[in-house]
Amino acid sequence: MRNSLKMRRKSRRQVLQQAAIGALAGLAWPALPQIEFLSGAATVVSGPDVKFPTAARERLAVASWPFRASIESPMNEYRNHNHQGMELIEFAARVKREFGVPGVEPLSTHFPSTDEHYLDGFRAAIDRAGVHVVDIPVDNSNSYYDANPETRARAVENGKRWVTVAVVIGSPSVRTSICEAENAKPSVDIVADELRLLVDYAAGKNVVVNLENDNLVSEDAFFLVKVIEKVNHPYLHALPDFCNSMASGNEEFNYQAVAALFPLAYNICHVKDSEVAEDGKVFRVDLKRTFGILKTSGYRGYCSMEWEGGGDPYAGTKYLIQSGLENL
Repeated sequence: MRNSLKMRRKSRRQVLQQAAIGALAGLAWPALPQIEFLSGAATVVSGPDVKFPTAARERLAVASWPFRASIESPMNEYRNHNHQGMELIEFAARVKREFGVPGVEPLSTHFPSTDEHYLDGFRAAIDRAGVHVVDIPVDNSNSYYDANPETRARAVENGKRWVTVAVVIGSPSVRTSICEAENAKPSVDIVADELRLLVDYAAGKNVVVNLENDNLVSEDAFFLVKVIEKVNHPYLHALPDFCNSMASGNEEFNYQAVAALFPLAYNICHVKDSEVAEDGKVFRVDLKRTFGILKTSGYRGYCSMEWEGGGDPYAGTKYLIQSGLENL
């Protein structure tokens, strides 16, 4: 949340250790180089070691984003009062009952509060419901490559605040967005320098930072690959979205983008078969083919359902879950 409050630091998970990244093989596009994660000239930083479930259903989660019309939060600009409202804590606690999967991915702007009392209650509610958080997608109103260093610093501080939230509610990661800057063009070097500050902080809290192919200008998949390689840190990974790169209108480009990101992914990806453009045009991808890219990469993390096909998000999410069960 852009205006979240500072909280006392807590740690409720075991220390994370070294992780291996699967290599991309058997695809038409060249494999990406393996990354040896270092911090400084001589210090090797151990990486995360989340014990992912192997059963397909246990690997699935539901994102709150498709339900934005209903979720009550001061920061949720997409609330539609023609839909019955519910608070995030209610949505998260009912995921397992409604969809039969144990994971939830709550968007930062869907939290009505980030004070410690609320977050403790959120954690207690999902624990009782048998649900756990797999990632927090964090929106950012400040760009990591803005020409003003103070603006870039605010982006880093926003990320740090949400790392603290992740620790309290038990999330293994946050996704930080790289929003566009009006006064500068995307720069791998500048973004990498700023993200390194955030990732070093997150590593000390055992929280992974993820980058998603969400914006074709500032979060192009191949730009993100360069940033991740430049930062060269075991706590910075990719979050491949199955369909976001279809905003280009080029289906093959979308598959190439997904294939480039999955070898650098660790704990989270977004499953969707469609994306709606600003003009209302619906782009679709082949779920079976995209799951094939996921499996070829050796990815073992969580798959979060993020329905974007229009209509009832409950029915759409159930469709994606069924596809995930069939293809994993």
